[in-house]
Amino acid sequence: MSAAPPVRLVLLGPRNAENVGAVARAMKNFGLDDWALVAPRVEDLAPARRLAVHAGDLLESVRRCATLEEAVADCAWVVGTTPRRVPGRRRLGPAELAREAVARAPARTALVFGDERSGLSNADALRCHELSAIPAEAAQPSLNLAQAALLYCWSLREAALAAAPRAPAPRAAPATDADVARVEERLREVLRGGRFLAGPERHAVRDLADTLRRARLSAREARLWTAALARVARTLAR
Repeated sequence: MSAAPPVRLVLLGPRNAENVGAVARAMKNFGLDDWALVAPRVEDLAPARRLAVHAGDLLESVRRCATLEEAVADCAWVVGTTPRRVPGRRRLGPAELAREAVARAPARTALVFGDERSGLSNADALRCHELSAIPAEAAQPSLNLAQAALLYCWSLREAALAAAPRAPAPRAAPATDADVARVEERLREVLRGGRFLAGPERHAVRDLADTLRRARLSAREARLWTAALARVARTLAR
């Protein structure tokens, strides 16, 4: 049995091929093999091979995505790595995040890293369900991308090994990020049809949808929400 939980590392706009190679090596070190590059600013990964020691296969298999939404669509939990604090988002340490990722299995977790210069944008941080930060010194809070990835990969393996003796209880298939996004869109239609949203949307729909994400819906529950809200929306439109 693999000691790695179902976690996908998502690198947003990586600029440095060597960092990409070092991340591949860190993943291989700790048994992870699911990752995606979103709109990478580096096209030539040849320099990455020098640092991806015994991990060249991961450079061949990495997914390339145009958007963050594409990269996390099949993930049930999306966690962004950033030292900033965002209202309404939990901020977990690496060990706490790793334990929860293991506990959520077989639901897939996406762990999102920003680019080497600016990290996650505000919009990307809001797009994530939760946030995580490495508790570094305030005088030097920024870590190299590959160093940060290594620490999270190690934490994930530690948590998985600690939980390995326990037999996981059967669970219903979890709702993916895309499933909950469909519920959110139907909710938006109902709130507009019922004139709850009379002006600019602002944050009302997002805040309501966040409660559903925290509830960890099953795929069946998400389909039921979508169908129920769609029926209400059609009734309001008559």
